[in-house]
Amino acid sequence: MLTADVDRIPTGKSLTERLDALPFTRRHGSLLAGSGIGWALDAFDVGLISFVIAQLSVTWAADASALSWVASAGFAGMAVGAALGGLLADKLGRKQVFALTLLLYGAATGASALAWSVGILLVLRFIVGLGLGAELPVASTLVSEFAPRRIRGRIVVLLEGFWAIGWLGSAVVGYLVIPTSADGWRWALLIGMLPAVWAVFVRLRLPESVRFLQSQGRHREAERIVVQFEASAGLASPPSDSTRDVVDREPSAGHAPNARTALRLADLFSAELRRRSILIWLVWFLVNFSYYGAFIWLPTLLVAAGFPLVKSFEFTLIITVAQLPGYVASAYLVEKWGRRITLSTFLIGSAVSAVAFGFGAVNVSDVQIIGFGMLLSFFNLGAWGALYAITPELYPTRLRGSGSGSAAGFGRIASIAAPLVVPPLLVLGGPILLFVVFGIVFVLAAVAAFALPELRGEALLE
Repeated sequence: MLTADVDRIPTGKSLTERLDALPFTRRHGSLLAGSGIGWALDAFDVGLISFVIAQLSVTWAADASALSWVASAGFAGMAVGAALGGLLADKLGRKQVFALTLLLYGAATGASALAWSVGILLVLRFIVGLGLGAELPVASTLVSEFAPRRIRGRIVVLLEGFWAIGWLGSAVVGYLVIPTSADGWRWALLIGMLPAVWAVFVRLRLPESVRFLQSQGRHREAERIVVQFEASAGLASPPSDSTRDVVDREPSAGHAPNARTALRLADLFSAELRRRSILIWLVWFLVNFSYYGAFIWLPTLLVAAGFPLVKSFEFTLIITVAQLPGYVASAYLVEKWGRRITLSTFLIGSAVSAVAFGFGAVNVSDVQIIGFGMLLSFFNLGAWGALYAITPELYPTRLRGSGSGSAAGFGRIASIAAPLVVPPLLVLGGPILLFVVFGIVFVLAAVAAFALPELRGEALLE
């Protein structure tokens, strides 16, 4: 239930308390949709490269090791981008960095369509990764800081659910466009320029985080945005004197931007944050390893198992559809069970599904590959939703972007390594060994996730 009947603004409350007390409004919906479309375009780009690699393995006759570096170059960029994007979001603002990252990776994706060698494609994919990596933690931070407390986790999971839409879009383009000609992958990447266009909308229409504005001493801007959200809920604005009183009572009032405590990554490992930072970094690392190791190589693995290129793309498209109900289930359960139980449960489900999929790939069974592949999609993407919900909640406002970005950046190290270890693991033990390794990693992630604090229904740290 995202709405509630409210007829007046509670007086004497801070701006953040007023945001937390709101029902889900049209303004929240616009923020979710605007950020979510950017998120879907991000997923579209990441998913598309798996289909590009599958075609280039045929049209360019490139070996698996060379193509694995193309995927890993993008993830290397994402690792750097996530860390830098989080830092910039805490210094320049969530909305500004969000728009900049969309513009960067959209333009670089279009340029990738002109690549004439694996080396050039590798360089361009690194640049694409810079934008991709920065966009995700910044978007989730922005949405979490506006979402009402009682449904914050659900809203962030719904944001993450746009990933499935984007990945599904990449599967459709991969299935319908890439196989049409030897240059099909180029046309697909040109479609990936859409984020550059969307960046203009983001820059003009999405609001800046109220919590960020307060941390900068920009209270009047913050007040105007809160009033807009309250008006969207049908609430009357408080009298001007009352408004000034509320603003003056904000915890950060009176602190000019240059008087704020200097932002340092070391602060993420202060005594009160050290344990949660170590745990969330570990979860991000392990989930990235298994997810990208499996899904980036999925079309290529199916081709190697003897399926035609078009058939492998068709199977991937069907498997991708299961991501959507995974997000829906996770969005419901993060507020019903809590963040860490939902995350741990979906990770255990991912582990079982990964092992089962490995055996199905060996048997070359259509039913097993599709069935267990869909289960892997369902549980793994549900886990991603819960992970994005809990990460911004772990940190105070001045460190929220940096905390989310650094965890994502550390996780991207695993996504760099994962595509590189797939070929040798396949040589060593085939799909069974590969997916058993992924299953073990998912179990370790579940253990770390269960040790995180449960923050369902709690106010964000200021």
